Amino acid sequence: MTQEGAKYEHLYVVIEHEDGQPVPVSLEMLGEARRLMDGFNSKYSSDEKVVAVVLGNQIRPLCDELIFYGADVVIYADSPELTHAQSLIDTKVLNQIATDAALVKQYSPGSADFLKPRYMFFAADSIGRHLSSTVLASLDSGLASDINKLVIEDLDIKHEHKTKGLNLKYEKTLEMYRPDFSGFLWTTILCLDNRNPANPREFHPQACSIIPGVFEPLERNEGRKGMVIDFQPKLEPGDLKVKTLSRQLIQSAVQFDGKKSIVSFGRGIKDAPEENIQLIESLAQVIGAEIGVSLPISKKPFPVNERESSTYMIADRVIGTSGRKVAPALYIAIGISGAMQHIVGMKEAGFVIAINPDEDCPMKDECDIFIKGRMEDVLPALIEQLRIVKPAAVEVKKR
Repeated sequence: MTQEGAKYEHLYVVIEHEDGQPVPVSLEMLGEARRLMDGFNSKYSSDEKVVAVVLGNQIRPLCDELIFYGADVVIYADSPELTHAQSLIDTKVLNQIATDAALVKQYSPGSADFLKPRYMFFAADSIGRHLSSTVLASLDSGLASDINKLVIEDLDIKHEHKTKGLNLKYEKTLEMYRPDFSGFLWTTILCLDNRNPANPREFHPQACSIIPGVFEPLERNEGRKGMVIDFQPKLEPGDLKVKTLSRQLIQSAVQFDGKKSIVSFGRGIKDAPEENIQLIESLAQVIGAEIGVSLPISKKPFPVNERESSTYMIADRVIGTSGRKVAPALYIAIGISGAMQHIVGMKEAGFVIAINPDEDCPMKDECDIFIKGRMEDVLPALIEQLRIVKPAAVEVKKR
């Protein structure tokens, strides 16, 4: 049994959009897919495609945009029943598309033995995380979630169960990386066939959900050419039992966009959580900053009063791979160690100040100014000096 062969080909990217406008992560996934498959085709002398898959209603114009952003092929299913994302029906349609060999022959006539895509990407957001799990379950393969680095390599694998202890080569394997243990450790996830004769089984597509903001989209290029295919899904009355009667977009409670400065805090508040949050709040008010937090703070690790807990220890304020990506002119990291997961969310900030008693913390390598000290000592002095040079801000606070 082998991982090679024409049964598994091409990279499918599941596109999300709002009323025909692609959400940013969709274009980011297309850009990374383009880069990966260009390298893949060069390395293996092949011609496998980047295939964008999009569901919706009146979405034909979007298909051309997906070509401009890197897709070789766009397969779209256009129907009023697909206007809004619904896991039940979307899973069924995506399964049909991913397993339709006749569809593949339209854009790759040589794919005579196609069974499923080789690789498959979803967005790691509220829609994609759910949809990716149901689609991969329907395709009987595995899934890696919240990925922020991808590599395609030939790997020598020796495993008690996968290879029965033999050293075997797995070609064209997608290495899927994600930060774990609060961002201090990279985990590499592989979706490997079972080559143990006692339990042979193939797992394709190799699939993952990708964190928004990690990869760069390609420059839009109207000169790019590709194929657009209209797919007609096969639906039954039972597929339409769930209907969306009304839909309202809920804006985040915290608006980082447009803020020139952001003050973020982490577990370093632990010695006096309430008092330290109040200090951070004062600093933010003086400089007109929004307040962010590291992921552990959103888990409410310390007892504080209800106002501070419900205002600051919330997921909407998380900056990093599990939250928001920000790019303010000034970013102040207070009591944040600098886990990789957090760094990804703030690495595009213009100027970074870190306040931390641990001079060996990873955040020190990410900042422009590092202040070694306890926030209980540093913040009062900093706020006092800022109030001297920014009296207008203090007057605003007093009112």
